[in-house]
Formats: sequence, C-alpha cells, structure tokens
Amino acid sequence: MNSPDVFEAGVGEAEPAYVDIDSIDLRLGADSLVWKFYGDIRGVLGFQRLAGTENCIEQLAQGVEDHSVIFSDFLGRARRTGPPIMRTVYSDQPHQWGRRVRDFHRDIKGTVPDGSRYHALNPELYYWAHATFVDQVLTITDTFIRRLSYEEKEQIFEESKTWYQLYGVSARSQPETYEDFCVYWETMCDKFVPTRTILYATGYLSKGVPGPRWMPRPLWRVISAPINAFLRTVIVGTLPRQMREVCELDWDDRKQRRFDRFAAGMRAANPLFNRLPIRLLYTPWAAEGWERTGVDPRRIHNG
Repeated sequence: MNSPDVFEAGVGEAEPAYVDIDSIDLRLGADSLVWKFYGDIRGVLGFQRLAGTENCIEQLAQGVEDHSVIFSDFLGRARRTGPPIMRTVYSDQPHQWGRRVRDFHRDIKGTVPDGSRYHALNPELYYWAHATFVDQVLTITDTFIRRLSYEEKEQIFEESKTWYQLYGVSARSQPETYEDFCVYWETMCDKFVPTRTILYATGYLSKGVPGPRWMPRPLWRVISAPINAFLRTVIVGTLPRQMREVCELDWDDRKQRRFDRFAAGMRAANPLFNRLPIRLLYTPWAAEGWERTGVDPRRIHNG
C-alpha cells in the first residue's frame, strides 16, 4: 500500500487523476455486505462521524468552504450529496452514477491558507472522502446493528474497492488490505485540524440545537434538553477521539458508559428492526435496489 505518510506530498500535487472504467463490468450486488448495511436507516446515527471526519482534513474542508453552501444550507447540501452516492451502490446504473459523483467535483479546486493548492479529484483527497464512507459502514454496523467478525470487516473493505472504482479516480492511495486500512485511518485521524467548516458543522453539539425563531427561548430550553443530552452522548460517542479533541467536545468515562449502554441496546433490538418493512428499514435508494433484485435483506447476513 501507499503509506499514509505520503498523503501530504500526494495531495500537494492538486491534480485530478482519472482511470477508464467503461470496459469493466463493475457493480456491487445483493450478496454484498455493503448492500446489506450501507443503506440501513440506522446509518443516520453515523452522519456526524461521516461528515465530520471528512472535514477535519484541511484541504477537503477548504473545498467545502470555497465551493459549497454548507454555511447557508447545511441540510440542503447533505440531501444533494447523499442520494447520488447511494445510487452508485444500489442503482442498476452504477457506472453512470459513479461518474456523476466524480464529475460534481471537477471544478472544486483552490488554495489552503498556506498557499498550497488542492483539487477534489486528487487521488489522495478523493480517496480520503471515500474512506469516510467505508468507515461509516464498518463502525456504525459494528456499533449499532450487530458485531462484525474480522472476516466480515475484511469483506466490506474488499467490496469498498469496487465501490471506489466506480468513480473512475486513481486508486493509487487506496490501502491494499483491511489491516492496512485500519493503519491508514488512524494516521489520517492524527492529521485532523479544527477547520472552520468542522467547527461550524459541530457547533450544535456544544452550543445546543437552535430552536425555531417563533418559540420562546425559555420553552425551547426545556424542550431541547433531552435532545441535546442525546446528541452529546450518542452522536459525540460515534466520533473518533481525534475529532472530539480538535472540536473541543466534552467526553469522559461516564458518557462513554452511557454510550456503550445505548449501543448495546440498539444491537439487542436488531431482531426487531429486521421485522420492519424494507421501506422503513432502508433509505429509499437502497429499498429500490432490494425491491428491484427481489431479495429480502432482512433474511440475509444476519450473523
């Protein structure tokens, strides 16, 4: 594998690197663990981990700040970003959707404060963005759905290589094995910095969820207290240690125990979740994929 220590040198090239995938029949399917777990509705519990870890890397956060509407339409950006990536996995036209996701990023380039350049389709930067999705599948499944065996984690990582290929971007920075991926992940987390983007995106975790303008503030403080308590335990609990530190989010052993109890309860409820209709258990794009293939995901890969 390419050592994550070469990330700075690679990302500093700030040039896109495409590969031709048109002649290769690439797709994930109903027999894959990525299909089983990526579109599960419980993945929403990992939204902040996914979006946050991406934006703790300076170059990626700068691209978001320079080229997106995160500061004026945070939820809108999320709605526009998520579905095309879901369709890259679950649609019957994965090449088309993969290229579309890639091409969204063709003009996302600029400079970071030290004057060095970045480009969203530079392989080191683009793979990091993809790695956060791979990590979400691994971490949220193992934490809130059911424990994964080491072999299943290896399988998810191997399937993520096909997922990444669908974008048509060079895989030169992709780790070779799941074990390499774990080392890569920790090394990248050690590069986290408190970017303006991530401090904005996590502000609600420290300051509390803002209430509607029409509601009196004293009333909102009462109503929002359990919401903020949940977020500060469950959502902050999903975050890597390095992200909590750079965002200055409080965490201690007591909160960890509360988080562990919640996660264990979620895993214990997995048989109940698997009784839900597919349209309730999965996001719309994943549910469409399952219905198209005629496979019932509630009956497969249950551990």
